[in-house]
Amino acid sequence: MANTPSAKKAARKIERRTEINKNRRSRMRTYVRKVEEALASGDSAAAGVALQAAEPEIMRAAQKGVLHKNTASRKVSRLAQRLAKLGA
Repeated sequence: MANTPSAKKAARKIERRTEINKNRRSRMRTYVRKVEEALASGDSAAAGVALQAAEPEIMRAAQKGVLHKNTASRKVSRLAQRLAKLGA
């Protein structure tokens, strides 16, 4: 347990930040899941719309520090690749 006032404050800040990051991560995963479900169903139109909605969410998560920038780019790239494969 934190003993000093500064350590106690840091613990409070970390707790608040963790909640925010959990929320952002969950939101991003929801959007990614919607794309994956549309891809699994074979509906390229729905998957395209879902990907357009998911991409900004993934990049926002990277910008806010929930994901690394390269990880976010890789996720978007792989989803787009699967969508292109479905359309072809």
